[in-house]
Amino acid sequence: MTAMTLGKPEDLERLLPLIAAFHAEDGIDLSDAARRAAVLPLLEGSPHGAIYVIGPARAPIGYACISFGWSLAFGGLDGFVDEIYIRPGVRGRGIGMEVLRGLPKALGAAGIKAIHLEVRRDNAKARALYQKLHFEMREGYGLMSRVL
Repeated sequence: MTAMTLGKPEDLERLLPLIAAFHAEDGIDLSDAARRAAVLPLLEGSPHGAIYVIGPARAPIGYACISFGWSLAFGGLDGFVDEIYIRPGVRGRGIGMEVLRGLPKALGAAGIKAIHLEVRRDNAKARALYQKLHFEMREGYGLMSRVL
């Protein structure tokens, strides 16, 4: 089983290159300074989210970022899988599946009522994986965003 631990401030320098790699892969344009400013509060214990380090703490192979919110429809605290990334060299070994099986257990034990994630409509492989893990498209709903 792949280790998954809650990120701490001392993990920052090991996580930033992984996060930058994910952003480059996904076409997310964010400066290094803005990325650092977004990550550090989560590692310092912000109530708004958490970052899990995947693999050995000294040489992580990935990370998962969860943002917390509140949902009346789901009965309380919910989580949004904001980002999940596994290094390309170790993909295809079931690590992402392990992480997405472990997160609901860990978050459910902490009182989270629902976990959400976003997937590109054209990413059939990811959609199939998420469906195997009991994530479902909400009938009649679609995520809409407005950048401020």
